[in-house]
Amino acid sequence: MTRVHLVVHGRVQGVYYRATTQEVATGLSLSGWVRNRSDGTVELVAEGPPDRVHTFVEWCNQGPALARVERIDQFTSEPIGLDGGFHVRPSC
Repeated sequence: MTRVHLVVHGRVQGVYYRATTQEVATGLSLSGWVRNRSDGTVELVAEGPPDRVHTFVEWCNQGPALARVERIDQFTSEPIGLDGGFHVRPSC
């Protein structure tokens, strides 16, 4: 298992980034969450098998069709055992 924490910059709010992220993560059987931040970025945490997390991060670099990802700040850490699926959290 691996854990990734991403902050996605660009045109990523108002383009279904969170909803589509949740669909993709759920399809890959990842656990975690995604939320909009007040600075216009999207933040997310995902845990799962390394190959699936890698596939997920690759997708995050593109995002949904209307998104324009400029860059992603990526942080890795030890997984903490998130469970219960992948959720959209309230904006912060």
